[in-house]
Amino acid sequence: MPPRIGPASQRDTLRKMRAMNEIDRLSEFLQRLTPLSRSCLLSELERLELCGIDMPGSADLQSRLRAEFRKDGSTQARATSPSRYFFAPLELLLIDGAPDHANMGRISRKTLTPIWEWICRDLLPTMARDYIKAINDQVAANNPKEVQKIASTFQTKVVKVLESTLTSSESAETARAKLAQYTASRTAFDDVLKMLHVLRSGDALPKFNEKLPEKIAKFDDGQVAQITLQLDAFKKAHPQALPFALALVARRLKTPWQLVRLATKAAASKAAADVAATPYACVVHMVLDRLDDKRLALRVALRNNRVLIARDLLAEIYDAEYALKVRIDGIEHCDWGVRLQQLMDAIAKLVSAEVSRFPANVGHILGSRRLRSPRHARRQADLSGLEGTRRDAGRCGGVPQVDRTKLERAAIRMNRHCALGCCLGMIFRKTATHFSGSCFRRAAPAAGSGNGRKTAPTARI
Repeated sequence: MPPRIGPASQRDTLRKMRAMNEIDRLSEFLQRLTPLSRSCLLSELERLELCGIDMPGSADLQSRLRAEFRKDGSTQARATSPSRYFFAPLELLLIDGAPDHANMGRISRKTLTPIWEWICRDLLPTMARDYIKAINDQVAANNPKEVQKIASTFQTKVVKVLESTLTSSESAETARAKLAQYTASRTAFDDVLKMLHVLRSGDALPKFNEKLPEKIAKFDDGQVAQITLQLDAFKKAHPQALPFALALVARRLKTPWQLVRLATKAAASKAAADVAATPYACVVHMVLDRLDDKRLALRVALRNNRVLIARDLLAEIYDAEYALKVRIDGIEHCDWGVRLQQLMDAIAKLVSAEVSRFPANVGHILGSRRLRSPRHARRQADLSGLEGTRRDAGRCGGVPQVDRTKLERAAIRMNRHCALGCCLGMIFRKTATHFSGSCFRRAAPAAGSGNGRKTAPTARI
């Protein structure tokens, strides 16, 4: 007689059968989609994951799509040849990840797939089919010059259609609604406008990029003046493409927050109102955008238990916060300061949630005071005093104004001397404790040996 199947076993069997049916239905649904649609779906799922939105079953769906795209040696982020040639002018401005905040001067790589599908299906379907066929034929014939020519021609056509489409607010809303069918990203339409400005500028951005130094290790007054002259010339010819030129400059800097110097150097004072009145005040927004990017990266690192990566990100975040506050007086009373405080509150919440996972008596590396070093406070006080002396001297006209870079160097030297003094003090205290505990403390009873008490022999050193 076969063994009876209990109610619990029946429920498990039915549950497994339902799961298998769902998997089969999902596989059938994916096969009905075009490869471009499946790639767009994968990009959208990854974007939602990076934004912290958890969807049931998303992990299994992503693994299936990734396995499919890896069969032919490509990855989910790799665009097809026709779209790659079309988006080639944007390459230096693309960023990985999927920030849903406004990112001035940069374009998210995740939005390229839905934008391309929108172009091929809604904006220029017939011309897009002809372009794809022509590109594939020239790629197969190994004719790179003709490929570039075809891509440039199609870019010009897209620019003209976009300019006519976006002339009225009604047609712009229609285009936005069509694009929303391929992605839920709130910044996708903004990326279309950015693409329009970049393509309209032609080869101006590549030429500007070639004139920049390969690396700007030290963004001092001389470099700031030189870069400002180049930006002035570029802005005169292509004002709408200025944020992209600034983004190219930021790529060459050692730390992105140094971009703020383009605004603070040209300002009449460190007051937030004077900095906002400069031609390049938008760099403050760009630095805050990058700070928001690091917040998203910190969240991903903590979710994946990458504590060391999170530590480095947190140190960079604290450095950027300090730089903004010390270089712009009264920043907390303007829109920049409000956004900065919101970002730092969100970051503090992430850090607090991570630290609270461990017992109170266990120290966490993200809770270390060294990440937000007290030398920042000392340096800020030193710089504030030196800056005040400089401004007073400038008003009186008795002493020439001192270069701000020299003030920072002087403050750093002062901090180094303080650190050296602290180290020597610690060594002296340890040495004094050693001698007092081994010799002086035991030698004291020898003076009172006449009391008749038996004293211990003095230890030798």
